Amino acid sequence: MDEGLLIKQLIAGEDSAFRQLIAQHHSLMLNIARAIIGDAFADEVVQEAWVSVYKNIAGFERRSSLKTWLMTIVSNQAKARLRKESRQVSLEQLDGDTPGSYLDGSHFQTNGHWAQPTPRWNNESPEALLEEKQLQRCIAKTLTLLPHTQKTAFILRDVEQQSFEDICSLLNVSAANARVLVHRARLTLMQVIDRYQETGTC
Repeated sequence: MDEGLLIKQLIAGEDSAFRQLIAQHHSLMLNIARAIIGDAFADEVVQEAWVSVYKNIAGFERRSSLKTWLMTIVSNQAKARLRKESRQVSLEQLDGDTPGSYLDGSHFQTNGHWAQPTPRWNNESPEALLEEKQLQRCIAKTLTLLPHTQKTAFILRDVEQQSFEDICSLLNVSAANARVLVHRARLTLMQVIDRYQETGTC
């Protein structure tokens, strides 16, 4: 359905239009909420976001796409809930102060290129390595420890395939900062994969 027509139907309060909107965007909104606040509060945050959408659709000014507007609402709801819960996260031993970390700067030259080639993974292929359940658990654990802006930027870009423009809007950061957030998250995950490849543990 054309977005303009869908918006008209939403403003008119047509139930079928809201059902279509939920079917199209609920999964993405849930993933955004999970990225910011975690699984414990994600469902509640998304429910609150849908209530806000229902109450405010008549005031939608179409300065952005409907999808971007929805993502902004759920992002704001999740960040407000995060502040309320005063949830603190840390990278513990995966931060840039740890010697040998990808984030400590020693792996890069001053021009930004790798100082040494990245380690070669021993499995048959990167895809085969990433399919190992233990490694998947390591990656999932690491994502929960990332600062929420890094985690959100990474999930939006590499999992949800969102544009950097949308990421900037959702996180209220510059394009350069958005790219840095995604880059740092990727480097941390690469460190986890390398550690697993070498030791078989997280």
